[in-house]
Amino acid sequence: MNPSVETGAAPPLLEALRTELSRVVVGQAEAIEALLVALVARGHVLLEGVPGVAKTLLAKALARSLDLQFRRVQFTPDLMPQDLLGTNVFRQGSGTFELVKGPVFTEVLLADELNRTPPKTQSALLEAMEERQVTLDGVRHPLGESFLVLATQNPLELEGTYPLPEAQTDRFLMKLALGYPSRAEEIEVLRRHHQGFDGHDLDTAGVKPVVSAAGLAQLRAAARAVPVQELLLEYIAELCRRTREHSRLRLGASPRAAVALLGAAKAHAAVMGQGFVSPDDVKAVALPVLRHRLVLRPEAEIEGLTADAVVTGLLADVAVPR
Repeated sequence: MNPSVETGAAPPLLEALRTELSRVVVGQAEAIEALLVALVARGHVLLEGVPGVAKTLLAKALARSLDLQFRRVQFTPDLMPQDLLGTNVFRQGSGTFELVKGPVFTEVLLADELNRTPPKTQSALLEAMEERQVTLDGVRHPLGESFLVLATQNPLELEGTYPLPEAQTDRFLMKLALGYPSRAEEIEVLRRHHQGFDGHDLDTAGVKPVVSAAGLAQLRAAARAVPVQELLLEYIAELCRRTREHSRLRLGASPRAAVALLGAAKAHAAVMGQGFVSPDDVKAVALPVLRHRLVLRPEAEIEGLTADAVVTGLLADVAVPR
């Protein structure tokens, strides 16, 4: 274990993040917890939910809580790759080309309604998400270790959208489903707005940076240092292999998915202040890590089966290591 990272060092910083997020987001406790896990695991996140359930607000509040540069891009059908990545522009005065960087050159990128832009523009994010770099005219431009994509999409409005291909969704560590608030939570939302809350003005709401780049690096180092027993590795491998053998799935979890599940489980253990990874950590992150990586057979979809149901069933069937 890295001697500079102590077990239990992560929770105070993460509790500060939770506090900042709660200033503007009511409820969504599970989504917030998973988002913090993904942040610690250095994973990109796909936020899915109907309009008005605080997807964009949650992403903006997280970015504000971190001492990182933030940009938001509204994805539309006419958005081109160069609008996202940038382009080299010829300057007549100097007789040279100058790189005009696009919004992807940031640390936290909010890709709003990612499924509303054509595949050509969607795929422009692939290299940035996977390798944290952008290649323009044969020249590689690094984006930095802190680069994080938070993408939103609406699961109901499918007209005029472009579903993300499997190769794209696999680059997201987690897919979080944001639902409607409870009755009490919705009343609290109304109360806050009645008292003057404005979700477009995070300064007035009091959201401030509470975790620096160094603090974020410390959180991630703590997660990497969490030990994992061999039996847990076998458990994760068995869960993923079962998805590939499942009769109702056309596509199961890849080895990349298994690695993602391991990383998320270690991050969850760090977030919870634990000194080791337990089966409960794996179970806690299995749904958000695997749900978008499984493809159902057509007949299973017709019958109403969901990827969440498949994962839940496997978690109940696969023997937990003791």
